Amino acid sequence: MTYSGEVKVGGRAQVHELAELMISKVAVGPMDNNAYLLRCRATGEQLLVDAANDAGTLLALIGSDGVSAVVTTHRHGDHWQALAEVVAATGARTFAGRDDAEGIPVATDVLVDDGDTIRFGRIELTARHLVGHTPGSIALVYDDPRGHPHVFTGDCLFPGGVGNTHQDPAAFASLLSDVETKLFDPLPDETWVYPGHGADTTLGAERPHLPAWRERGW
Repeated sequence: MTYSGEVKVGGRAQVHELAELMISKVAVGPMDNNAYLLRCRATGEQLLVDAANDAGTLLALIGSDGVSAVVTTHRHGDHWQALAEVVAATGARTFAGRDDAEGIPVATDVLVDDGDTIRFGRIELTARHLVGHTPGSIALVYDDPRGHPHVFTGDCLFPGGVGNTHQDPAAFASLLSDVETKLFDPLPDETWVYPGHGADTTLGAERPHLPAWRERGW
């Protein structure tokens, strides 16, 4: 199946096969969250991005090989409803942004700061701290050595705009600035974006709209 990034609650996962990494995307209810299972092709070690909800679906996706780590992109409750059950079943280490960890009611084993590297198998992810949707949101950048980068943005970047900043002008300015300087500026147009809800996009598809986002204020 060709990867499209289009998933629906109760439907099959979509698998994006890269040279060294397999990315499985699944949607869980009730808020149509995306969860991503990353598998190192060389070692089989796995990492889950956002144990959002429906632990049964996530554990079936993980399978018998288990998962070594779960990264929570931010502290909002729809992104960690299944975290306790997934960790209890797998023994995975938990990762979250330093400034959001206190809002996640499952102990965070590793506090993540901007620029930190998260490793599993032979795969390296670089964390980027993006402030505005929450104080400690993180995005995860995989710089594919045989292709273009891939970035898991949580609720900080979607097709059509940045994440909700609740009509707070300062929070919006902060989030847009961080997204521009830490994602759009250093990464190429081909960079694939995997958001916390809905369809995927690329930085190239969104880049021309940055001035319009800034002007509208959301």
